[in-house]
Amino acid sequence: MKKKETKLIIKIAAAAFVLFLLIHYWSGISGFLSKGLTAVLPLIIGGIIAYPLNILMSFYERHFLPKSTKKAVEKARTPLCLLFAILSLVAIIALVIALVVPQFISCIKLLVMEIPGAIETALKYLEKFNISTPQILEKLSEIDWQTSLKNASETIFSGMGNVFNVVINTVSSVVSGVTAIVVAFIFAIYLLLGKRKHSAQCTRIMKKFIKEDAYKKIEHIISVIDDSFHKFIVGQCTEAIILGGLCALGMILLRLPYAAMIGAVISFTALIPVVGAFIGGGIGVFLILTESPTKALIFLIFLVILQQIEGNVIYPKVVGSSMGLPAIWVLAAVTIGGGLGGVFGMLLGVPLAGAIYRLLREYLNKTAPKKVKESPTETPTNE
Repeated sequence: MKKKETKLIIKIAAAAFVLFLLIHYWSGISGFLSKGLTAVLPLIIGGIIAYPLNILMSFYERHFLPKSTKKAVEKARTPLCLLFAILSLVAIIALVIALVVPQFISCIKLLVMEIPGAIETALKYLEKFNISTPQILEKLSEIDWQTSLKNASETIFSGMGNVFNVVINTVSSVVSGVTAIVVAFIFAIYLLLGKRKHSAQCTRIMKKFIKEDAYKKIEHIISVIDDSFHKFIVGQCTEAIILGGLCALGMILLRLPYAAMIGAVISFTALIPVVGAFIGGGIGVFLILTESPTKALIFLIFLVILQQIEGNVIYPKVVGSSMGLPAIWVLAAVTIGGGLGGVFGMLLGVPLAGAIYRLLREYLNKTAPKKVKESPTETPTNE
């Protein structure tokens, strides 16, 4: 008993000492952790890229000669399926660009063409409020342009050094960002090409340093989280396609412009849970407004109705049902995740809530007392 108490005291003392070091040297420790996180960030991004790519890759692996036992097929299956997954992702992005960019360019051209008319309308409003063009010119003539230009030139030249530094820093940031993305993508490819080998190595290390019971629990928790994120991504993409298709179809029936473009934009932004459609809708309202304010109002009303159907019926059913998560949990996860981490918190909130809900349900079912059935031959006795 004394040995156990001594070990407990030693552990408490060690924990208190470590906590003291963390508090006292926190500035240096936080700087070191920040540098370490910056160095490891490309690898983290690579893992994030690899996860959705692995979903597409696994889909192709299940359908690419799954019953074949030939060595040539087994060796070629992984790289070919990874190539198909990358090509599929590139094709989806190219399709969205092909639907959005041409109509967006035509919209910009329309805006440029409408500028002269807008200027004429502005001049008419100025005349309506007794603000004539000669009065404006008179006000402009009262300005000391020579002094203003001198002050402006001095400000510009005095700030040239700062501008030069900003340009260098911007170029450096862009180059480092592109380099990090390239490294992350290469790391993702290496992860996916050797995913079975890496998984076996991780399993071997965990079994070596973790007890069997603890390993089984950790393995189960990881599998539940993985399954939750897998179903969330598939369900979210399915919901985005449904919402974008319904939006484009409704716009065609209502004879609204830019139906294909706005449908594609809303499909893309709908990947953000619940509120993503409103972001795409804002872009759609702006584009339609350049052609007709009435049509923009009709689109806005249509989008609000569609968003209500999507938020209360489609999203909880498609995403919630695919994860076994009740609708109220989905809405709560989106609300709390968005409040804590913005858009990124929304994306993580729903699958994490799904994993927590499933683990909690398993724990409650496991610990719930079993009902003892009464034997038909036994009768209660009255004492």
